[in-house]
Amino acid sequence: MDKEIKVWYDKEGDYLEVLFERKAGYFKETENDAVMEKVDNNGNIIGFSIMNVSTLKEESPLSIELKRQVA
Repeated sequence: MDKEIKVWYDKEGDYLEVLFERKAGYFKETENDAVMEKVDNNGNIIGFSIMNVSTLKEESPLSIELKRQVA
């Protein structure tokens, strides 16, 4: 079965969003101030966003782990 992943970049807002699933959820903070993860009500990761993407080229490579909450 094919799964669609939505990638959206707003150049003016310098904002990147990647969604693995299109369903209700909310964004929550990660260990990196520029990255937010989107989770559903069960804690499953359904996407992530990166703010100020263009400024990241001036820093060392961005590396972050997104972890699924286990009930």
